[in-house]
Amino acid sequence: MSKIHSTAILSDQVTIADDVTVGAYAIIEGEVTLGNGTIIDHHATVKGKTTLGSSCHIYPYALVGTDPQDLKHQEGQSELIIGDQTVVREYATISRGTEHGGGITRIGSHNFIMAYSHIAHDCQFGNHIILSNGATFGGHSEVEDHAIIGGLSAVHQFCRIGAYSFIGGASGVSQDIPPYVLANGNHTRLYGLNSEGLKRHGFSKETIKAITQAFRIIFRTTGLPLAKAIERVENEVENIPEVSHMLNFIKQSKRGVCRRK
Repeated sequence: MSKIHSTAILSDQVTIADDVTVGAYAIIEGEVTLGNGTIIDHHATVKGKTTLGSSCHIYPYALVGTDPQDLKHQEGQSELIIGDQTVVREYATISRGTEHGGGITRIGSHNFIMAYSHIAHDCQFGNHIILSNGATFGGHSEVEDHAIIGGLSAVHQFCRIGAYSFIGGASGVSQDIPPYVLANGNHTRLYGLNSEGLKRHGFSKETIKAITQAFRIIFRTTGLPLAKAIERVENEVENIPEVSHMLNFIKQSKRGVCRRK
């Protein structure tokens, strides 16, 4: 049975599943759907067409589903979808999508969004992502599974962050960060492979060896054009899914890929 504090404000359009908790002075307005076991703490705000999956936790003073900070947005249909077991800490803000940007901001499951972080309109996030305090994402950014973003980092709109990558604190990201790497700085540069992170996630020695070989060819071979580096990897490195993912990520880049320290 859900527990709604007497001072909370909920609009008639809100849909609540079983075992939802809404704290004091929370405001939930618009076409909001709250999944089973989700907790909305005191003074948190959830608004607009927003869907939260099961067992999410929105901490005090967070603002989820706010209007896009986009001057082109004209009150058209826009939406925010958040998966299961995602945590949004204090004062974090997540905007809905825009009608000209696909209409949906999408956050996956098992994500940890720390205090004061901002996820702008039309961003597309995967699962098991960590945003440290104050991490900021411009509109249309994409983040793949298991990426970690350091505190006070800023990611330019339309940038992509690859799976299992680690971005150090206070970084400025203006180009795509490939999967499996360590990046840091303003503007970011690559500092190597996220080998320790890959080990912690159970990647085999053989897989890490192949990724390392591909990384060295693409990002550490002096004077080798990117297209030629990709060709060398395709010819010389074992064709495993992780290497294929790295190559496809690079080939699909529109802003360019961060390459060298």
